[in-house]
Amino acid sequence: MFEKYAEYPPFPVAISLRSLGYLPAEVTKLLPGSLAGGPSFFQRIPGSFAYICISETNSFRVFSLFSRFPMSNEPQGFDAFKLNKQLLDAVAESGYTIPTPIQEKTIPLALAGHDVLGIAQTGTGKTAAYLLPLLMKIKYAQGVHPRGLILAPTRELVMQIEEVAKHLAKYTGLRIVSLYGGLGPKTQIELVQAGVDLVISTPGRFLDLYRKGAIYTKDLKTMVLDEADKMMDMGFMPQIRSILEVIPSKRQNLLFSATFSGRIDHLAAEFLEFPERVEVAPSATTAETIAQVKYQVSNIKTKINLLAHLLENEEINRAMIFTRSRKNAESVYSFLERKHFGEIRVIHANKGQNTRINSMEDFKAGDVRLLVATDVAARGLDVTLVSHVINFDVPLIYEDYVHRIGRTGRAENEGKAITFVNPAEGYHFEKIEELIRMEVEVLPIPDVVDVPATPFEEKQGYERELDRLKQRDNPDYKGAFHEKKERPKENIGKGEKVRARKKQKKPNRNQLKTKNQKNRGKHGEE
Repeated sequence: MFEKYAEYPPFPVAISLRSLGYLPAEVTKLLPGSLAGGPSFFQRIPGSFAYICISETNSFRVFSLFSRFPMSNEPQGFDAFKLNKQLLDAVAESGYTIPTPIQEKTIPLALAGHDVLGIAQTGTGKTAAYLLPLLMKIKYAQGVHPRGLILAPTRELVMQIEEVAKHLAKYTGLRIVSLYGGLGPKTQIELVQAGVDLVISTPGRFLDLYRKGAIYTKDLKTMVLDEADKMMDMGFMPQIRSILEVIPSKRQNLLFSATFSGRIDHLAAEFLEFPERVEVAPSATTAETIAQVKYQVSNIKTKINLLAHLLENEEINRAMIFTRSRKNAESVYSFLERKHFGEIRVIHANKGQNTRINSMEDFKAGDVRLLVATDVAARGLDVTLVSHVINFDVPLIYEDYVHRIGRTGRAENEGKAITFVNPAEGYHFEKIEELIRMEVEVLPIPDVVDVPATPFEEKQGYERELDRLKQRDNPDYKGAFHEKKERPKENIGKGEKVRARKKQKKPNRNQLKTKNQKNRGKHGEE
């Protein structure tokens, strides 16, 4: 940037800081070239809100650093974002005084109209990071058709976003409607047709109502994709592309994800236009407020016994227990209910919509101590005082580990994540440790926990699974259960073939004659 001045004779140099909109008189005096005669050099510093301006006069050269906001090491409040009074009052009622890093970086960019690619851990406040500028842009109720659209992968996350949005918009009069499956569309269609400013929806239900003619999309000005990585994992890309075809191409786009991969990069290139990337922590980083430990267990019974032992500790006052399958979730729930460890609920895809909603509300209210769930609840459940997350099974989608343990340690509270790892899951957990760039501490199983011998069939199942995983990584790997080659056939001589034919049972001639006569009789009758 400064190469063009290298050949000049040395000048006296003045370095100044100027904040646009905050221009003290003494700073103005330092900038005669840039203010009076125009700058010789003016360029934005990539990845920031700052600009460098190099100006020359006859006597000295000025290097000026411009920023859209006051340059101070002191944290700024939400009023620095120039939000309207209605939003600021709602933020203050929520108890928020200082924006989180993702909010501090995202809100100014979104308010300026930029497309944004946000990478942030769960529990860092990214929901408010895109809701506040979106609500500011919509401002007040107007017309009948939606002007903002937020897409999320699950019903639970849609409901959570709706709750936060309605709280922040409580003084604005904005009409916010959530759309998701599991319920009949009639009520949702009536809400949309009565007038709506912001729609929060799963991709499938939005497309369903659009195809029914219930949603008019031409007024959409802003679109948000939340948990984009999970949408791709769940196979929503065809629906998202279909939605992109029916909404205006001239719009602002915001894409948020807790993890960043090549697929997200490809989606951003397809979905965003010259985006500003905001990353408050490296992709797939776990929150510092979460203490992570793991236990290496030999079999499923040991997992059950260890879980029962841990839950005897009164420090676990509100915990989420994650399993990989609905079957395991029901088994764990039945076991814990028999042991009377307090109020307990279970949610998974086979549970009815009302059952899932009521279970989550009871858990958030503090009426339930334990919530057993599959990954359907790993995203979208915002409970600030979850003391523990227990991974009864290691997730097969490694990014889900970040989202699971992100249910604890939220809003600067401390939390603990405990993972049970059986011999086959050890392979997956090593990949998870590579993803989160840290080695999780191993704790020994307490002596009081019964560790039964692993049944032969279960042990064999672990070994088969490990062989399959290693063969997937290395096709040349031959494990204990690799497929055997077919035994070659014996090459027998001509004499053996003759004797084999003689041994074959010959048909009885009388039976053949009788069969032929019957067949002729049938044809004759016809």
